[in-house]
Amino acid sequence: MEELSAREFAIRAHGDQRYGDRPYAVHLAAVAAIVDELVDDADPVLVAVAWLHDVLEDTSVEPEELRQRFGDAVTVAVDLVSDPPGKTRKIRKVALHSRLAEIDVEVRGGRAALIVKAADRLANARASQENSPRKLRLYRSEHSEFRAAVFRVGLCDRVWAELDVILGDGGA
Repeated sequence: MEELSAREFAIRAHGDQRYGDRPYAVHLAAVAAIVDELVDDADPVLVAVAWLHDVLEDTSVEPEELRQRFGDAVTVAVDLVSDPPGKTRKIRKVALHSRLAEIDVEVRGGRAALIVKAADRLANARASQENSPRKLRLYRSEHSEFRAAVFRVGLCDRVWAELDVILGDGGA
């Protein structure tokens, strides 16, 4: 099995997928950069999850392949942040938010999942401010439910401060 970094693996797995009019790697790099800003020491699990956070949801990568390449903690965290199946976005998000609300930061993968999910939303909110008023309205409409599920006191407070400003919750 070829040894790839999480970054290389994720970029390869997403292939020709686009993030708006840009390669999908732009979004993955944005999430990784936000995580990098938050963490003083390079936590390898957190960095890997930042790059891999969408591979189970948006590619043909299966959890077992992820586990073999990157270990259990990364796989658990990526699985926690991935949308469950559902016919509509609303159904998927209700199920996801229910799962995220139950995460214990002390359980393996829990802390990484919550940090990366918040960083992912911030990357999406920033990109939407620049390029997609429609998506920005969508994220604003979901913000209170998202925040209720993902926010934990003292965990990535800078991300939440910016999210609350962009998405209009004012720190509620």
